[in-house]
Amino acid sequence: MKILVIAVLALILFSLGSALVYLIRDKGSTDRTVKALTVRVVLSIVLFLILMGSYYFGLIPGHKL
Repeated sequence: MKILVIAVLALILFSLGSALVYLIRDKGSTDRTVKALTVRVVLSIVLFLILMGSYYFGLIPGHKL
């Protein structure tokens, strides 16, 4: 589970970095920046759903405060 979460976080950071590179290189002439940021948002939602599902099915234990 930890490896999956770290892998998705790495993909999110890679997508964010590529969006920055596209923003600097293209100077707003293409839509590659928007596509990279869209991928980042989708990956973030997928990670959230994975974490919520893992908690629901008991793969991630809850902490009692």
